[in-house]
Amino acid sequence: MKTKKLKFSTVYLWIVTLITYLPILLVVIFSFNDSKLTVSWKGFTWRWYQELFRDAALMEALGNSLLLGGLSCLFAAVIGTLGAIGMARVHFKSKGMMEYLSTLPIMVPEIILAMVFMAFFSLIGLPFGMVTLVIAHTAFCIPYVFMMVKARLVGIDKSLEEAARDLGATPNRAFLDITLPLIMPAVVSGCILAFAMSFDDVVISLFVTGSTLSTLPIKVYTQLKTGVTPKINALCTIILMVIIVVMFVWSFLRKEMDQSKNKPKK
Repeated sequence: MKTKKLKFSTVYLWIVTLITYLPILLVVIFSFNDSKLTVSWKGFTWRWYQELFRDAALMEALGNSLLLGGLSCLFAAVIGTLGAIGMARVHFKSKGMMEYLSTLPIMVPEIILAMVFMAFFSLIGLPFGMVTLVIAHTAFCIPYVFMMVKARLVGIDKSLEEAARDLGATPNRAFLDITLPLIMPAVVSGCILAFAMSFDDVVISLFVTGSTLSTLPIKVYTQLKTGVTPKINALCTIILMVIIVVMFVWSFLRKEMDQSKNKPKK
């Protein structure tokens, strides 16, 4: 029985792995295809990477997406972290409802959020562009940081900050020296998730962007009408390689930090 369970779990693991990573592998392979069509292989070439860097419109869209994701992630990190800390320190009857409302943007369909943002910005007369994009993306990215930090605060001993206060630390100093380092992994995790959601968004961006501003997802979406060239595959491959390098560097740095912490002091 144990052998059968082991075989089934192994097969199941391989099936899930193939379903998850096979499309990504095909994108990487066909970024080197000499044909515009992804249905057949006609030879190896680097020309799609060369054309990618010569495509000014695509590079501008990529820059807009990186800027939008960075700003939205930064604002969401500040607001979400302060909101989670504030909710953890207050106690009132409607606290549960407030926490539920704080995570509501995740549960509301994006098309509804997009229409609400568009109507709101039109009502207040705010021109559509990068400002409206940042506001909208920050609004739906805040819950990701909020939930991560809130979950981390549950496992933190409140007596640590109280001890710092008893030793003469001001509230701000106790927060910076005790609470913030403890919740920083949750803040970073929330920021990474928020950046990924902002960088990948199409629906909300379509409704609140300006006529002269385009993000990378919108650029790819509009190219579907005329056909997506392997330049997009090349761009996806570069982004994937950057993510893998960042993950390896982060893992190496975490390993070094853990070893330095566990190293006995002389």
